[in-house]
Amino acid sequence: MKRTTLMIILALLSLWGIPSLAQDNDTCLSCHEEDMPGTPRVNIKAFSRSIHGRNLCISCHADAKEIPHPEKLTLVSCATCHRLDASIYLESDHGRALSRGITQAATCTSCHGMTHTLLSSRDPKSPVHRRNIPQTCGRCHGDMEKMSKFGLSERRPLDTYLLSVHGKALKKGRLDAAVCSDCHGTHRLHRACNPESKIYRGNIPATCSKCHENAGELYGRSIHGKATRAGIMESPVCTDCHGEHMIRSVTDPISPVWVGNITGTCSACHDSEKLAEQFGLPVNRLRTYQDSYHSLAARRGDLRVANCASCHGWHDVLPSYDTESSVHPKNLPRTCNKCHPGAQIKLVKGSIHGGGKGEQFFLLKWARLFYLLLIPLLIGGMFIHNLVDFIRKTFTSNGRTTPHSESPYLMRMNSNERIQHGVLILTFTILAYSGFALSYPEAWWAAPFASPGGEPLRRGIHRWTAFVFVLSAIYHLCYMLISRRGRFLLKHRLRPAWQDFADPFRLIGFNLGIIKKRPELSYPSYIEKMEYWALWVGASIMIITGSLLVFSNHTLKYFPLWVYDLATLIHFYEAVLACLAIFVWHFYWTIFDPDVYPMSRVWLIGSLERRS
Repeated sequence: MKRTTLMIILALLSLWGIPSLAQDNDTCLSCHEEDMPGTPRVNIKAFSRSIHGRNLCISCHADAKEIPHPEKLTLVSCATCHRLDASIYLESDHGRALSRGITQAATCTSCHGMTHTLLSSRDPKSPVHRRNIPQTCGRCHGDMEKMSKFGLSERRPLDTYLLSVHGKALKKGRLDAAVCSDCHGTHRLHRACNPESKIYRGNIPATCSKCHENAGELYGRSIHGKATRAGIMESPVCTDCHGEHMIRSVTDPISPVWVGNITGTCSACHDSEKLAEQFGLPVNRLRTYQDSYHSLAARRGDLRVANCASCHGWHDVLPSYDTESSVHPKNLPRTCNKCHPGAQIKLVKGSIHGGGKGEQFFLLKWARLFYLLLIPLLIGGMFIHNLVDFIRKTFTSNGRTTPHSESPYLMRMNSNERIQHGVLILTFTILAYSGFALSYPEAWWAAPFASPGGEPLRRGIHRWTAFVFVLSAIYHLCYMLISRRGRFLLKHRLRPAWQDFADPFRLIGFNLGIIKKRPELSYPSYIEKMEYWALWVGASIMIITGSLLVFSNHTLKYFPLWVYDLATLIHFYEAVLACLAIFVWHFYWTIFDPDVYPMSRVWLIGSLERRS
C-alpha cells in the first residue's frame, strides 16, 4: 500500500513537471521491482543479499538522482568506487584488450557477476570464491572456439588444471589449494612473456614460493635459482620440472618428477648439446648414467635405485665444487650412505656415472680394451678352426663315426656327471638370460621383466640361480678331488699335455690339405680340455666379480668405487665371452659337427652310439 501510494505521487509530480529526488532505494524500486514494460527489473531479495545491498541506487546510477530520470542512463563504471582496482585492470591484458575494442575481453561482471546480485568473494556462491574461480575462468578459457582467435599457449587450461594435484585437492574441499588467481593474479593479469606477469619465467619461483615457501628457499640457494636471478632464462624454474597447469603429485607415475621419470626430466636440459656447450656443462651425463647399474635397474622397474635427485638433490641442486653440495667429494660418502651403509671416502675414487671414455679409471680402460681384443680374436679363432673342419668333413667324408679314435662305446659321462652337466645347463641358461635382461632392458626378449616389480624379480632369479651355480661348482670340485673317478680324470684325462698345444694346428693343417694324415685325437682331446678349463677360469671370474656386485655395500665400504666398476665391466664381458664360446665352440662339437649331427647324446646316455 505504501509503495503504491508513492508511485501515484511520483506519477502526479511527473505530470505537473515537478522533479523529485531519488534519495532512497524505495523510490527506484517502486518502478524497477515491478514487471513494468521497458523497465529493467531488480530482484529486491537478491539485491539486498548482495555486497551492494546497503548501497543507494544513485551511488552507481548517478544520473538517476532526479525522477523522472533520462530514458538512457550512462553506463555504470565500477571505477567510481573501485578506483585502484580499475586502474590495475586497465593495465592488464584484459583491460588493454577491451580498450582496443575486443568486446570478448573479460570485464568486472564477467568474473564477479552482475552488480545487483554481486556477492562477497568470501561467499561460497560467489563466482570469485576460491572454490569457484577455476570454473569462472573456464567460462572463457575453457571455450576453445572462443579462445582460438587469441593465440593462447594453453588450449585446455581448465581440463588440465582439474587433473592436477591442485585441482584434485580443491575438488576435495581444500581451499588452500592453488587456483588460477594464485598464479596468474586477480586484476593484474599479464601474458607469460610480460616481465610484470606473475608467470613470467623469471618470476615463477617467487609465485610458487607463496605456497611452497620451503621449496622456494631451497631453490633460491641452488645453482638453478642463482642462475634464474642472474637473468639466465635457460635455467630451469618450477614449471620446467613440475609442469604448468597439469601439475601432478610426485607419487603419480605420470608426473615428470615421479621417481621413475626424474632422469628423463633432468636429461631434457643436461643431455642437450646446445646447453652443455653454452654453459660449459659436462657432456654425456645421461649416457654415462645409463651405463650404470642404477639406470639399468631403474629401466627394469626397480624404483629403489638412485636417480638424479637421489644424489644431486631436488630443489637444492648445487655444483659439485660447492662444499654444500651433496655430491661434493667430502659429502659424497654421506650421500651414498643413504643407500649403501658404510660407504667410505674411498668411494669417490671412481666415476659415479659410469664414466665416459675420457673419465674412466685407467684399469677400466685397459680391462675394456683387453676384452675388446680378446673376444673377437678368441671367438674368431674358434670360428675359423671349426669352419675349416666343417667344410672338410662335409665335402670329403672319410666314413668316421666319432671325432675321436676310441671305441664309440667308451663311457664318457656317468650318471653323476650327467646330472652335474644338466644343472650346469640350467643355471648357465638362466644366468645368461636374466643377466643380459639387465644390460638390454628394452630388448623384446627381456619383456617378462619389463612390468612393475620386474627388476626385483629378475635380480632375485639371477642371484638365487647364481647361488645354485656356486653350490654345483663346489660339489664338482669336491667330486673331482675326492672321488676315485674324479681323481682319475684330473690325473690321466684332463691334465693338459704338450700335445694339446700342437693338435689344433695339426687338425687345421689336415683340414686345409697341408697335412695328409688326420691327427689321432684321444678322448678327451684339446677340444674338451680347453672347454673344461675355460669353464673353471670363467666360472671363478664370474663368482668373484658377482660376489663384489651382490655384496655392494661391503664392496663400497672397503674398496674404491673403481673396484665395483671394474667388477661390473669384467662380469659383463666374461658373460659375453662365455655365451659366444658355447655357441661357437661347444655347440659345434656337440651339434653341428657332421660326425655327431644332429646332436651328440652323450649328455643323455653317457656314451656315443654306433652309426649305421
